[in-house]
Amino acid sequence: MENFAAPARPIVAEMIAKASAEPGRTIAFQGAPGANSHIAVAEAFPDGLALPCFSFEDAIDAVKEGRADRAMIPIENSLHGRVADIHFLLPESGLAITGEHFLPIRYGLMGMGQVEQVRQAMSHPQALGQCRHWLKARGISPVAYPDTAGAAAVVADMADPSVAALAPPGAAALYGLELFESDFADAEHNMTRFVILARDELPLPVEGPVMTTFIFEVKNVSAALYKALGGFATNGVNMTKLESYQRGGSFAATEFYTDIVGGPGDPAVDRALEELKFHSKWMRVLGTYPQARERP
Repeated sequence: MENFAAPARPIVAEMIAKASAEPGRTIAFQGAPGANSHIAVAEAFPDGLALPCFSFEDAIDAVKEGRADRAMIPIENSLHGRVADIHFLLPESGLAITGEHFLPIRYGLMGMGQVEQVRQAMSHPQALGQCRHWLKARGISPVAYPDTAGAAAVVADMADPSVAALAPPGAAALYGLELFESDFADAEHNMTRFVILARDELPLPVEGPVMTTFIFEVKNVSAALYKALGGFATNGVNMTKLESYQRGGSFAATEFYTDIVGGPGDPAVDRALEELKFHSKWMRVLGTYPQARERP
């Protein structure tokens, strides 16, 4: 808790105390109270208890250690792409993806003094990236911080009128800041996808349309990826995400993070996954879970 700025600590302490009393109702999230992840938890789990954690690792550890029943983690944004480090943290966590949630993202500029005094805006790199054109048009320089609402707490603590925070509009009232402008982003479609993590996978079959997320590493041979993915095309399985990343600094062994529509038990999906396994060094399913939004 000491990592949070002073204005956030009493709120964090109260939320931790409530969560400690009922861990079975608790949903961990990364960020200070008022962050987009906090808003997402409130939407997805209206009867849950939100547990603020300073880092993604802390939120994941809260689930692994039994202090929270689940964690809600942002994984990608429609404007700024994937959230850094998540593709490494999820496989290493040992947790299963049990759901997803989509949150429309709009920001507010908040601080002390007058808006004309603002020269810098502090926020999470994702938020700064989602509003970079808006900030540039106003001559405001971005300053990176690990969290949006946490940045609002820092700005309240600094009391420097030249430094504002870029955060969800509700954070202004939470930390006693002036809300200079609100309801903006560089595009109207700005949306963040969250995944819900738990210690145990959902029992199969999951009713209704589902998604399956898995990771794999291709063999170091010519056309390895083409061969590995061929089964999804021939079996008509819709692949909605395929992202590569390097592990261990080798620049040789490429791993892939993938989402598909459907799940194990569907004959087409089973055939596609069997072909993928044949052409890959290894493959691991991270979870099969209900769709929050229909994919075409």
